Amino acid sequence: MTDTHTDLDQPRYSIGDIAGKTGLSADTLRYYEKIGLLVDVPRNTGGRRMYRERDLSRLRFITRAQKMNFTLAEIGALLQMREDPQHAREDIRRMTRNKLQQVESHMEELGKLRTELTLLLNLCRGAEDGCPIIEGLEEPVTAPGNRRDRPRTGR
Repeated sequence: MTDTHTDLDQPRYSIGDIAGKTGLSADTLRYYEKIGLLVDVPRNTGGRRMYRERDLSRLRFITRAQKMNFTLAEIGALLQMREDPQHAREDIRRMTRNKLQQVESHMEELGKLRTELTLLLNLCRGAEDGCPIIEGLEEPVTAPGNRRDRPRTGR
């Protein structure tokens, strides 16, 4: 028995359909094709792109990877690794471990920023002169997340 199910039997989607299904703009879809994240998107006789299920799957992968803060270059590498994940497992783990370290570092920076902003708001509540928030923004930074202590002047 032969398999008569071919790529031609698959549903085809216009760029507008795909944009609606993914939330991506038509310009973004064209850009992804231009930079090689989408490959071999077939055209109809009028030259219009006709996306397949595999393109939709790839776009969902790209979108999910972006939400995990992977860059387009990293996503391109992940897409290549997606073709043979068993052999790329260590590379995928390394990339993911690096991304996790970046996220944890960013979270630490955000924690420091939160503390700084909370301090400025609390100082503002008790201030009678000037604006501690503006003064705090004018203070030089000695290290990431640390402000240099200096006497406040009541402007």
